[in-house]
Amino acid sequence: MSLFSTPFDPARDAALVTGAGNGIGRAIAQALVGEGVRTVFADVSAERVSAATRTSTRPELAVPWVGDLAKPEACDALLAAADAALGQVTHFVHSASPPRREADHALAVDRRTWQEMHAVNLDAGFHLARGLAKRLIAAKRPGSCLFLTSLHAGTPRNLPHYSTAKAGMAMLVKELAKTLGRHDIRVNALVPGAIAAGGFVADASLAKHIPLGRLGEAKDLAPMALTVLSNTLSAYVTGAAFVVDGGLSLTNWFEPPALDE
Repeated sequence: MSLFSTPFDPARDAALVTGAGNGIGRAIAQALVGEGVRTVFADVSAERVSAATRTSTRPELAVPWVGDLAKPEACDALLAAADAALGQVTHFVHSASPPRREADHALAVDRRTWQEMHAVNLDAGFHLARGLAKRLIAAKRPGSCLFLTSLHAGTPRNLPHYSTAKAGMAMLVKELAKTLGRHDIRVNALVPGAIAAGGFVADASLAKHIPLGRLGEAKDLAPMALTVLSNTLSAYVTGAAFVVDGGLSLTNWFEPPALDE
């Protein structure tokens, strides 16, 4: 039997994916369901999450959950809902992130936008991962977590609330990986480039900066995500960040923001 034919164990594995209503989160959640993994699709939009679960290859394995992860109580509610629906969650993907506007540069972004970006990306990511890890440790089960960070965790983006949240997530991956490794819980990051989906409105002209010559699509991330999540395929990988960007990170195309004098 091929190593790649059984990346997950449907009888034992279950997943929770945030931001699963659209974009990269949706592509990963639907790919997990396609592998027979029971998966909670968590999103802030009931309409999006309903469409994502309904169009999955095996919708009977897709569990919808709707809530705003900027609110701390929503994280607790999501963990409880996942416990009730799936029992033990073994695989966690944190892809949720608020929309971002190019106008929100350092001199324009307001406090609420700043706080919401950090709350969803960093705070919710930490509390959900830690909550799930505690359950796995108590059950003496292995697990795997995957955080969607960004190229701009290390490169300015003219959106300081977004870049700093993603930079924090990049370090969070390392902190969790170092702490949880002794319990056979792996934590890694997927680093997307210019993906025309979710909160990123892609400008087609950006393709000229990408060595592979095109913008990315959400489906370009799913194979790598599942490979890194799989405890069969990536059993000795933790604390790592995998760039999926068509080569975009080989260039730096951003200019400083235009400011109104």
